[in-house]
Amino acid sequence: MATALKQFTTDEFLLWAEGREGRWELFDGVPAMMAPERARHAETKAAAFVALSDAIRRAGLPCRAYPDGMAVRIDRRSSFEPDASVICGKRPHPDALTLDDPVVVVEVLSPTTAAVDHGPKLAGYFSLPSVAHYLILDPDRRMVVHHRRGEKEIETRVLTEGVASLDPPGFEVAVAAMFPPPDEA
Repeated sequence: MATALKQFTTDEFLLWAEGREGRWELFDGVPAMMAPERARHAETKAAAFVALSDAIRRAGLPCRAYPDGMAVRIDRRSSFEPDASVICGKRPHPDALTLDDPVVVVEVLSPTTAAVDHGPKLAGYFSLPSVAHYLILDPDRRMVVHHRRGEKEIETRVLTEGVASLDPPGFEVAVAAMFPPPDEA
């Protein structure tokens, strides 16, 4: 007889996951360990974080980019860990485990996460009123799927060059800057 997995609230999960090895997310009360990353994935996450940080600085906005490692609370039973995110306004407490009110969230596709990134995470992130942009980066195609909260619906653009306009909060980031240089990929 199979045993049922323990169901967690987001608060219970965050305490539980903090003491565990590896990286974890919570989907509808069930913890899921994140798979090891390929080098291209890690390099793309790093490039996206630096590109967002640089763009925020150039725009002079009271915003801050965060690399992976900070959780975003979706609801009482789900918590995701984006590959990069942007918040504006008040800086989180130094001991915070979650980012409240992200404006931009970024996920980098991997062979095992594409369906989740395009499905449950898309719905989850946009269930948060603060999220204005959800960027899905495809490191193999050097492509950005930019989901943006419109007046009545989520608008989607696919970018392989140029800039992603992230307004709000009011900055642009070059598509090429969110990926490692091609000769390093």
